[in-house]
Amino acid sequence: MQPEFWHERWRANEIGFHRASVHPVLKRYLPRLNVRPGDSVFVPLCGKSIDMRYLRENGVLVIGVELSELAVRAFFDEGAITAEVSREGPFSVFAGGGFRIFCGDFFALEAAQIKGVSAVYDRAALIALPAPLRSAYAQHMTGLLPPGTRTLLITHEYPAHEMQGPPFPITDEEVDALFGASFAIDPLEQRDVLVEEPRFRERGITSFFENAYLLTHG
Repeated sequence: MQPEFWHERWRANEIGFHRASVHPVLKRYLPRLNVRPGDSVFVPLCGKSIDMRYLRENGVLVIGVELSELAVRAFFDEGAITAEVSREGPFSVFAGGGFRIFCGDFFALEAAQIKGVSAVYDRAALIALPAPLRSAYAQHMTGLLPPGTRTLLITHEYPAHEMQGPPFPITDEEVDALFGASFAIDPLEQRDVLVEEPRFRERGITSFFENAYLLTHG
């Protein structure tokens, strides 16, 4: 999947993946990340997610990475947050209000740029990537994070032939294949999305689950 795909989605405002409310999984399981006020949480492929504001309201600093400058600027504008913009290698860096967002390619991010991060919140990164990139994502994320880092991961699972992603379907087995060698994996919950969001049933999808995991880097 080429970067231009995502740039075009943001230009056309085709951002159905963006939530207008804080994700309930984050509210329920933020305590499991064991973060304290002043700690940093990394949000990959963050878009303009208001989940980042929820994290900040709970006292943590937020480090994000996002390909689309439109998304990054919208995040700061919609939150009425003043940002200073600087250049750091291949990234434009927007910083202000306890947020620091790298605008550019996730795969160009280096461990030193998120040094000291305490936890990760991945609601929309892994599921946004087709299978070949998911493996690369997991490998790169493993290299970025120090041992002991906890990740709250949210995935979707549905019959792959019934809908063309993104979001892409990811099974328990794939999560284990991607992360099992370097992370302890603790399944947290599974939610039947069709019960609460009939729009997917209307698209002909017969099964759609949202899964949440806690990953602990070994």
